[in-house]
Amino acid sequence: MDLGLKNRVALVAASSQGIGLATAEAFAAEGCRVAMCARNAQALEAGAEKIRKRHNAEVFTEAFDVTDPAAVTRFVAAVVSKFGSVDICITNAGGPPAKGFLAASLEDWQKAIEANLLSNIYFARDVIPHMQRKQWGRIITITSITTKQPVADLVLSNAVRAAVVGLVKSLANEFGKDGILVNNVGPGFTATDRLKELAKARSAVSGKPEQEFFDAWAAEAPLKRLGEPQELADTIVWLASERASYITGQTILVDGGMYKGL
Repeated sequence: MDLGLKNRVALVAASSQGIGLATAEAFAAEGCRVAMCARNAQALEAGAEKIRKRHNAEVFTEAFDVTDPAAVTRFVAAVVSKFGSVDICITNAGGPPAKGFLAASLEDWQKAIEANLLSNIYFARDVIPHMQRKQWGRIITITSITTKQPVADLVLSNAVRAAVVGLVKSLANEFGKDGILVNNVGPGFTATDRLKELAKARSAVSGKPEQEFFDAWAAEAPLKRLGEPQELADTIVWLASERASYITGQTILVDGGMYKGL
């Protein structure tokens, strides 16, 4: 299937590892020019170099913190200067720490809001004008199944990620007339460092081995396994493609059927 993405410019945030890195590589495999960012410069460049070699792709990288709006603005400007546009913007950031409500400090809440809500706003504000000029664009946020079904010990994610869904719906409604589609992808339990962090936190509290939690999470999904970053990436690339041209304002769960609602 031709996804119609060749030579498009895809910006992928928090792409030095996990779902972000898999997504950057998936866009490169479709012939996109890719812009990657993350805080860890060494890990970011290592991931980018692998993508360049595997796919003979043009990849631009810059290390910075997505909670810094001025840095986001500079990065988007640099991407446009290098590639001429930003066609696709994948917003992403590391999830907040695994905590219950009383264990979460006000500082934890502030950091979660900055990383997991405001960073989406920063990128959207900077890329939308470029997409409007071309009358074509895709913005896809990466959140979590918590936008549909809260997860124990993830109160920060449960609350803040839900706000992103409101943002996605609002942007889809306002900018659909400009040919800009805005959607959200919500991973279930996926084999990433983030999940290892959650297993470690629960193990520390309960005294149970970490593997027991991985097994329990896998059992929650009808497919009886954890998701893989590449499976998220494939969904994101499809949503960005010409094959998904009448889908906007939606949250697509990639959770192996874990969500219990209708």
